[in-house]
Amino acid sequence: MATRIVLIILDSVGIGEVEDSHLYGDEGSNTLKNTAQAVGGLSLPNLENLGLGNIEDVMGVNPNYNAIGSYGKMKPKSSGKDTTTGHWELMDIVLEKPFPTYPNGFPSEIIDKFEKRIKRKTLGNVVASGTVIIEELGEEHIKTGFPIVYTSADSVFQIAAHEEIIPIEQLYSMCQTAREILQGEHGVGRVIARPFLGSPGSFFRTDNRQDYSLKPTESVLNKLKEANIKVIGVGKIEDIFVGRGIDQSYPIKNNADGIEKIIDLVKANTNNELIFANLIDFDQLYGHRNDPKGYAQALEEFDKSLEDILNRLKSDDILIITADHGCDPTTPSTDHSREYVPLLIYGEKLKANINIGTRDTFGDLGVTIADIFNVNYNSNNGKSFYSLIK
Repeated sequence: MATRIVLIILDSVGIGEVEDSHLYGDEGSNTLKNTAQAVGGLSLPNLENLGLGNIEDVMGVNPNYNAIGSYGKMKPKSSGKDTTTGHWELMDIVLEKPFPTYPNGFPSEIIDKFEKRIKRKTLGNVVASGTVIIEELGEEHIKTGFPIVYTSADSVFQIAAHEEIIPIEQLYSMCQTAREILQGEHGVGRVIARPFLGSPGSFFRTDNRQDYSLKPTESVLNKLKEANIKVIGVGKIEDIFVGRGIDQSYPIKNNADGIEKIIDLVKANTNNELIFANLIDFDQLYGHRNDPKGYAQALEEFDKSLEDILNRLKSDDILIITADHGCDPTTPSTDHSREYVPLLIYGEKLKANINIGTRDTFGDLGVTIADIFNVNYNSNNGKSFYSLIK
């Protein structure tokens, strides 16, 4: 049994459109491949060594027929393509019905109730880019003190507020109020606090973002915890699972901070734990802003840090790298894309260079993690691939 698993989610690093991508308007999306082509190729030697180039033809990333890791890709089975849906499915929660979205803004029954609870009016209530809407409404927000409410193609209720107008704790309280209201048929995947600073013409979002997800049903994480396997969340993992099945959490400011946290945790001489990390910059800073150059740079920076992580793994440790959805920065859309996600697995005591194929659900990963830890877990969705690599 592995003493420790390090699971790193490269947020939005998809690897090709799924067969039903046309239902989501995502035909032609391939976050990794299209980003590489847009910048003339990627330099990812450590991911290449793990077998990334064996999964998909990515410019600059060669196939490696002596890969030190095993490789494959996973197909989303849940309805939807948002962060919560993807992460939940990774831990074997499959959603038959997608979280609700609001392409025309939220209905008056929601906004009226929210305004009554927070005792002030709101601005916006439209589908918008977070950086654009604070430029458009930021000045009015400062004058009135009214929070800016907006959404996207994802199932989110986002509240933006200037930290000097609505203090952080007050913004968080407003988000908790919205979360209480948004249940049942209006149960969006996440309510998100989007604080910002600056002045008109130079507003900027701060690192004090906070997510408030719906509470998930029981997942692999709960079973790990019951079996005394410690689960440590890095980044927004605790928010996504509302703390369920999480023993310890380390919030992060950005990818560099997250990588530093991962390395610190890997350096610790611990056993029987899952380090479950999300690195968000790919999605938040580059995918949604259609910035393939920034996306490529973030991938290359992660790859450089990967060598340090690999060198610090213990002989019984297992490293797993995957994603939760796509967000192709080269398409006209600024939204998530319905894509397969790559899957790379490495451990000194695992088989190397094994093609684990295309998995029918992200849930195969969660079931495999339970299997690796020898935790009794029965799934109606996922299938373990541990026997292929142990």
